[in-house]
Amino acid sequence: MAARILLVRHGQTEWSTTGQHTGRTDVPLLDEGRRAAELLGERLRRAPWNGVPGAEVRTSPLSRARETCELAGFGGGRAQEWDALREWDYGAYEGLTSEQIRERGSADWTIWRDGVVDGETRRAIGERADGIVEWARSADRDVLVFAHGHVLRVLGARWLGHDVSFGACLQLSPAALSVLGWAYGKPAIDRWNDTGHLD
Repeated sequence: MAARILLVRHGQTEWSTTGQHTGRTDVPLLDEGRRAAELLGERLRRAPWNGVPGAEVRTSPLSRARETCELAGFGGGRAQEWDALREWDYGAYEGLTSEQIRERGSADWTIWRDGVVDGETRRAIGERADGIVEWARSADRDVLVFAHGHVLRVLGARWLGHDVSFGACLQLSPAALSVLGWAYGKPAIDRWNDTGHLD
């Protein structure tokens, strides 16, 4: 089994600052997001991470995640792009804020319960996350992934064996570091939404 899986959400983008759902749209990092990625890389090069030697690194192919990976020092051929790490496909809700979505339909809409229209179902993203979990646990080495807020929250939920809806309980900030591991032989959260490198 994997010793641990390190998760990195990409740095800040214009749409993440405005709260717009950014699924398949390839929105670039802001300067602030680039600097946060560099600070994260500095942190991962220091103890206790020491550059995460031997870790298998994968990144979403979308530029905001890929650039975060590169600026953190894990590009240059070390990271492999993987479509499974793309963000949730929001379909008709792409580019909209939660408030705008609620104005168009149910006033108490939440993606975790209601899903999206003309996009990826909760079941489909859960199955995609299950594939990532299976890959992470397939060998005795650390893994480091660079991806997006919602898909990483789903991944955290599925690592723990919970339904996709549990992702609602796992807030995740831009450029945050999270670590999933084991406790008493059971899947566990070692750290979540850690942005200490940005303080």
